Amino acid sequence: MMSAKATAHVVLLTFDLMIPFSHSLKDKRRVIKGLKDRVRARFNAAVAEIGYLEEWQRSLIGVALLGNDPGHLEQGSSAIGRLIEETADIQLLKADQEWL
Repeated sequence: MMSAKATAHVVLLTFDLMIPFSHSLKDKRRVIKGLKDRVRARFNAAVAEIGYLEEWQRSLIGVALLGNDPGHLEQGSSAIGRLIEETADIQLLKADQEWL
């Protein structure tokens, strides 16, 4: 019995963020937690803060998307970028996308 080989595509997004109105790690973590929760809920993505962990006003967020349709993943990547750009209390400094 032969099985069909599935093709999986993975895209890794990284977002370098500024949280200008944060005055403590607690402020920053509240904002970042809300952002991560929205991305997880809307896009079924894996999300983690991966950099600037102890800085009050900076964050580096990693988002991984997995799927069999690269076009769908590209649309999701663009939508996540728009969501971050439109989020109050956050300034997007840099966004990167890498296909794995």
